[in-house]
This record gives sequence, C-alpha cells and structure tokens, in this order.
Amino acid sequence: MAGDAKKGAGTSSKGRSRPGFLTKSYRSVSEAGEIQIIVAVIVVIFAVFVARFSWVLPNGETPTPLTNAAERSFYDYRAYFSADFVEPDDRVVAIVFTDEALIQLEKRSPLPRDVIASALRALDKMNPKAIGIDILFDQPQTEDADLIDALRNMKTPVSVAYANIGTNQDDIKKQQQEYLEEFLSQLKGSNSHPSSIRLDAAFGQTRVWPSIEEELPPVLGRSMVADSGESVALFEGYEGAIEYRRSLYEDQSQSGELQEGDQADVSQPLFTGLDVSLFVDPDPEFVLPFLAEQIEGKYVLIGAELVDVDRKEVTFTSIDGVEPAGIYVNAEMISQILDGNALTQIPESVVWLLAILIVLSAVVVALLEWPARRLVPLLVLLFALLLGAPVVLHIYNYDTYQLPAVGWLVGWVLAFTAMTTVARSAGARQRSFAQSALGKYIPADIAQQIIDQPELLSLGGEKREIYVLFSDLEGFTKMSHAIEPEMVAKLLNRYLELLSGVILDHGGVIDKYVGDAVVAFWGAPISRPDDAERAAKAGYAIWQAGEDFRQEVAEMDPTLPRIGKTRVGLHFGEAVVGNFGGDTRIQYTALGDSMNTAARLESANKTLKSSVMGSREFAEGSDLDWWRPMGRIVLSGRSSPVEIMEPAPDFPADDRQKLFEAAAIAPKDAVKAQAIVDELIKKHPEDTALVHLKERYGQLSEGGAYVMGSK
Repeated sequence: MAGDAKKGAGTSSKGRSRPGFLTKSYRSVSEAGEIQIIVAVIVVIFAVFVARFSWVLPNGETPTPLTNAAERSFYDYRAYFSADFVEPDDRVVAIVFTDEALIQLEKRSPLPRDVIASALRALDKMNPKAIGIDILFDQPQTEDADLIDALRNMKTPVSVAYANIGTNQDDIKKQQQEYLEEFLSQLKGSNSHPSSIRLDAAFGQTRVWPSIEEELPPVLGRSMVADSGESVALFEGYEGAIEYRRSLYEDQSQSGELQEGDQADVSQPLFTGLDVSLFVDPDPEFVLPFLAEQIEGKYVLIGAELVDVDRKEVTFTSIDGVEPAGIYVNAEMISQILDGNALTQIPESVVWLLAILIVLSAVVVALLEWPARRLVPLLVLLFALLLGAPVVLHIYNYDTYQLPAVGWLVGWVLAFTAMTTVARSAGARQRSFAQSALGKYIPADIAQQIIDQPELLSLGGEKREIYVLFSDLEGFTKMSHAIEPEMVAKLLNRYLELLSGVILDHGGVIDKYVGDAVVAFWGAPISRPDDAERAAKAGYAIWQAGEDFRQEVAEMDPTLPRIGKTRVGLHFGEAVVGNFGGDTRIQYTALGDSMNTAARLESANKTLKSSVMGSREFAEGSDLDWWRPMGRIVLSGRSSPVEIMEPAPDFPADDRQKLFEAAAIAPKDAVKAQAIVDELIKKHPEDTALVHLKERYGQLSEGGAYVMGSK
C-alpha cells in the first residue's frame, strides 16, 4: 500500500500526467528576461568552445589558460596507467656517450668524432639493420675528415642528425646550420643521409611525434625503419601520440624470473645501452663476439646519455620523475613503428560534435529543474562518463592527446549554470507570490508542485496511506471565556503561528484548524521516504512549542489564566486525500478513520498522563529509536485495541528496553509487568506516564488491553 501511495504522488486521481518537458522548458525560458536569455546563449556558445579548445586556443599555438595544465595532467595519468608493461626491447640498441666515458677521454663537447668514426666502422661489420646518429655535427672538429670518410664508406644505411633554425631555433644558430649542411653535403652519393632529430616539446613535454615539415627530411626513427626495408606506411603522415611503454625488469636482488604482476622499475630504460668506447678497438676474442651478437639485425642509435644534456620531459615524467635521454625517445618511436601501433586519430568533426552534445546535455539537465536528490546521482554518473570515456578510448588505442576531457566538464558546468539561472529566475515574481500564498498552508515543495501542475487543484480524491497529527491545547477554551475577545484572537493567532511553523518546517500539510486544535498529515499529495520521521519529529516539536507558548503567555501577563499543555496524537493509516468542495471553493483535506484515531489518541493523553502519543504503526514507520511502549488501550468508541508508543528521546535506552519486556509479558503476567514498571518509577519518580502505565497494567481486560474510561 505504501508503495502504491508513493507511486501515485506523481499523478492525480484521474491519471493526469505532468507537463511535458518541452512544454515546461518553453514556459521557463519564455518567462525569462531578454537580457538573461542573451547572456545565457553567449555563455552556452562559450561553453562549446571551452569543451572543444581546452588544450590550445584556436590559433593552434597558445595554451588555453586555466584548463590546459589540467588536460595535460589528466592525459599523462591515463597514458601512464594504461601503458603496457614490456620486457626490454632488444630490437633497438643505443650506443651512448656516458659521463664516465667522456671523463676518460678528457673531452665533453663536442663529442669526439674519431670515436664515432671508429664505432661506425666496427658497427658496419656487425650487420645492423640501420644506424641513426642523434648527434648534430654543427661545429668543426679536427677529426671531421675521419668521420666523413667512415660515413661515406658505410655499407649499412646511416641516418645522420639534421636540424635547422626554422624548426629548432632554440638549439641551433645560423653558423651552426651552415656548417651542418656543408658537413652533410659531403655525404651525397653514400649510404649516409640526413634525417630530422626535431622532437615536439609542446607544453614542455615530448608527448607526440613531431609535425611533418616540408623543409625537413624524415624524422630519425621513420628514416631508419625505411632504410631497413620495412614498411612505414602506417606512419608516413603520423603526427599522433608517442605510445610510451613501461619497463618490466627483474629485481637484481632476487633470483629467478620476474613474475607477472611484480613491480615495474620505471627508472630503468627499455632499451639496451652500450658505452661507445666498447666499439673502439674491441678485443677480438671476447668483446667483439659479444658486441656482434648485440648488434646484428638490430636498429642502432648513437647519441649521448649524459646527466644534464639532451634530457627530455616525456609523458610519464610528471608521474615517475624520469627524464630520459633524447636517444631513448627516438628508440620508442622506432619500436612504435615496428609494432604498427599508429594510434587511431579522432576526427576533428567528432570532437566538435562531442563538445556540442555535451553542452546540450547540460542545457537539457538544467531545464529539467530536478531536485538535488535526483540531480546529484545524475551528475556523478555524467562526470564519471566524461572522465572515463578518454580512459577507455586510450585503452583501446585511440589517440586521446588533446581530447578535451577537462574542457567537457568545464563546458558542461558553464552551460548548466547559465541555463539553471535562466530556468529558475523565469517568472520569479509570479512564482514567488504563488509560493508565498500556498506556503501558508502547505510545504514549499508541495507548493512548487502545484505551481508546476495547476491541474492538481481540480476536484477529486484518492486513497493514500498517510501519517496524521492531531493536536489540542489544554485549558484554552476556559481562558477564552475569562479574557477580552481581542486578546483571545491575539493569543490564538500566536499559538497557531508557532504550530504551523513547526508543521511546515517538517514538510507537513496543514489540514485544518479547529479552534486551538491543529490537524496535519504527511504522505500526500506527494510522499517522501522520510515522511514518518518528519511527522514524528513534528509531533514532539509541537509539544515543545506548546510549552514555549505557555511560558510566553505567563511572562506576557501574569494575571491571565494558566494555559495547559499541548497534547498530540499520531497515527498511520489509510485516508481519502484530495480536493473537496465546489466550483467556487475547495479544500485540500483527508477523510477517514485514521484521522479519527489520531484525534482519539490526542484525547487519550489526558487520561494517560502523557503529552504525545502515537500508534505502533506510526512509530514503526519512523525508524526512530526514541519510542517507548505504553501498553495496549481500547480507545473510546472502539472495540479493537491499539498499541501505543510515546516519544521519549531522553529516556535511557536500557530502561526503554525494560518497558518493551514489560509490554510483552503484561497480557500473561500483569503483576510481573507492574513490578518492572515500578522499578522504573523509582528511577524516574516525576514520570507521570509511567505511574499511570503501572496502574493500567493492573486493570487489563481479558484481551490484555486497557479500556479507556474503565475504573
């Protein structure tokens, strides 16, 4: 029955439905001011651009303020945690100048070219697939002739580093470029040729392949793979993300193979690095065979691995802190080509479409004007989708670099905020007036429902399960006969004002005033999950408000007759709820036995020496732990007993449990039940309700209930 009641909260008794979304949205927007609409439209358009350009501004060069740092960080994290763990990649070998080697050579810059020449001659005999030199020969050196001779006589294809001022203005000057080009011109007709070593360092980190520039030769990695005869078709025009991997190494302190799931050591390179000095006159018996085994059929890169030279911040640097040498970035690019792992590019049209759809979804959600309890789960789900989609796409090999995930969130929030402002400000005056008037009788949320659905004011009723409150002021009638009518009216209005405030604050509907009595209910026209708790707390708060009123009247005029306490009856049951009356005047009210039961419980308080009394059905619905059982009574005019419960928040839990024990055994052993209550009376001598409970346990009928009015 309760479920049916909740279900019925959204429709009238004749099955009328709520206004459609489009109708409601049109109403909201049409009522807004012209300026508000214009501002909202501008903000929504701006939100679309934020959702599209949160990495870089439309000029393609300027980082977007505020959002680009978050976008980069989010990209780095999803790339890092979705990266493959791989064993050392033996397809690429790095021949490097280390700090230790240069100390022995007593030379640091430029790197000794006679050593490079000797290494090249040795490597050429070891049958590598291709050689790439990641060192710019942009300054003259005495060993240049020896190096040129070695390069010109290579059987193995060699890609020699090239850069120019146009694309590497921070790394090379005019004189350096001129010498570099003169140096490379001497290699024409040989197996050695220039290749670009330019790396993309947009936003301070190397995350993507360098753009293809007409004035530059192919990038080093692409050139080397092409030289080896392997296909580079997938990467001919590739400018997407570098797919960095994470290395899986055996811990040197352990023995045996690294087991799956063991910790990855990201401080170690993925590629074998050999000191260049090993290739200068290697020992033919021991060293040379070892080196030949390492080099044969491999891609060989020659470059520097120095502590503070040519170190690159890459995708993972912000997370693991490692800045690899540039030679290893080129090695990653070669491996990516060999793996055929050209990430799928997301078309710009799709990115635009996603930005528009996401912003439009914000507009729709804003116009729904949902309450927080419905809106919050939707927002959590939506934000999870917006943040999760790039992660999923990345896992499935889509290039999510510059995918504006953070921009989606910011754009959504901007659009939602703009449209929410419009929707909630539209018709503010009319709604404020209507809500203010209705709010004197019903809670604000119910008033809002009637504003949204004026058809709810039509005649009709439906059966609902409701929580009923009935209150009465003891002694007010007697006092009204003893004082001036004007003072009666003043005091009554003040009293009803206090009680009405309590009811409305707790979400109840004021059914009617009957003199100083107030009738209210919860569960209609809309029901809430916590209606019972609201009603229970309201009942207790009304008694407290009545006590405050008594004190207020006494302080106002000591000569006024004393006012008694406020009594409250609470019950849960079925009633017919709706608008009753005629075409000219209607009243929203509840009719049924539950209303009468609540009234009789209120009246029973006088006999029971209590102030607030509820039925067991009411108490169980509230889920509050402050109820204490006060036996079973047969109300006046009734034949069936009612189990009654009294709210007692300050009553000790142990003592409350004893009352439950007494209530359970009273129908079979009233004497024992009386003894339990008597012990509690000794602990709480001023508790008149307990005193009367003991008396009632001595006067139970055959059915185990106390009949009201019995002696």
